[in-house]
Amino acid sequence: MVRTTPRFEGTSTYVATDDLRIAVNAAVALERPLLIKGEPGTGKTVLAYEIAAAYGAPLITWHVKSTTKAHDGLYAYDAVSRLRDSQLGEARVHDVRNYLKKGKLWEAFTAPVRPVLLIDEIDKADIEFPNDLLQELDRMEFYVQETDETIRAEVRPIVLITSNNEKELPDAFLRRCFFHYIRFPDAETMERIVEVHFPGIKRRLVAEALKTFYEIRETPGLKKKPSTSELLDWLKLLLVDDVSPETLREKAPGKLIPPLHGALLKNEQDVHLFERLAFLARREGGRPGS
Repeated sequence: MVRTTPRFEGTSTYVATDDLRIAVNAAVALERPLLIKGEPGTGKTVLAYEIAAAYGAPLITWHVKSTTKAHDGLYAYDAVSRLRDSQLGEARVHDVRNYLKKGKLWEAFTAPVRPVLLIDEIDKADIEFPNDLLQELDRMEFYVQETDETIRAEVRPIVLITSNNEKELPDAFLRRCFFHYIRFPDAETMERIVEVHFPGIKRRLVAEALKTFYEIRETPGLKKKPSTSELLDWLKLLLVDDVSPETLREKAPGKLIPPLHGALLKNEQDVHLFERLAFLARREGGRPGS
């Protein structure tokens, strides 16, 4: 019997493109983990929150670090505390379950209602991390040696896995996932995203801000391209300071760095790049006959 699940169509606070909606619904229908890649700031992590909100499901988040091991997602056994309690004659020492700390997969497998499980930035961990989760994510169960029991998911959680593409993921892991790459939004989609966050914002200001934003992203030699979240921060500052569209449109020599650029340019190399471009523009502008 096929389980019917409401289709994900995005939410009032998250603009989902057609191909992203198709990917989410396909992964849910197939009951496979949805592997989401894309450059930082394209809404990969936020997507899990929006899927949970759309389905009215609890969200369980597992933020992966460089030191994270796959077993951390299952459970941790505190042998040191049990040894200390045995030395002190504590009664709780006789039940090993008192020393087991449930991991995020255990929480997801035993949730009373179907949850959304976010495994965030899986590529930060060791290369063996994804392979070590193959069986657990495929069978939706794992064995607890200390209690001689198998923890099994009665209902498969919706699993979303994000990656910033810092390292390649194993083929065996990729085969078990439904994959989607979030392309950076085009100007039309970005305008819709801006409207969601700033309803009724002046269209002329948005038009000039987006033009400047995409020009910065396309600048050759830029080390870190500004992301969607940085654009939204910049727009908020433009509104607070009441910066006019005309100020953004000004392209005179020395004005190549946009106002409040600290929200967009996040390292000194990129700031120096625009300073050099401004210097060259001033020098070209000051030549006789120019």
